[in-house]
Amino acid sequence: MTRETLQPDSILDPRPRYSQAVIASGGRLVFIAGQVAVDRTGATVGRGDIERQTRQVFDNLRAVLTAAGATFDNLVMTTTYLTDASLRSAFSAVRAEYFTGETPTSTLVIVKALAHEDYLVEVTGVAVI
Repeated sequence: MTRETLQPDSILDPRPRYSQAVIASGGRLVFIAGQVAVDRTGATVGRGDIERQTRQVFDNLRAVLTAAGATFDNLVMTTTYLTDASLRSAFSAVRAEYFTGETPTSTLVIVKALAHEDYLVEVTGVAVI
C-alpha cells in the first residue's frame, strides 16, 4: 500500500499532530480527519452557533475532498459527533444542503465534549475515488 497525505492550502495545517486526509492506493480511499469549526488560521468559527459551525465543518470537508479530486458524492461514510442531542435538527438541516446526490453512510454520536470547549460538532469521513 502507498500513502499520500493531503494538506489543502485553504485550511489549518495540523501536522505533525494529524493529517487532514490520507489517500491509500489500491482503491483510492480517502480517510478524512475530524473536521471542526476552525478556519485556515485555526480560529474558531461560530462560537455557540451550531448552524455556522456546521457550515464551517462542511466547508472544511469540501476543501479536503477537492484537494483529493473528489466531491461530497464520493463520501461513503461519515461519523458526526455532537455535544448535545438538541443540536441534531439544526445540524441535519445544514448537512442536507451539502448532499445533493448520493448520501454517505452516517453515524451520529453524542459526546460530553470535543477537543475544545467551543466546538459543538465534529465530522469525519471516508471517500472513495
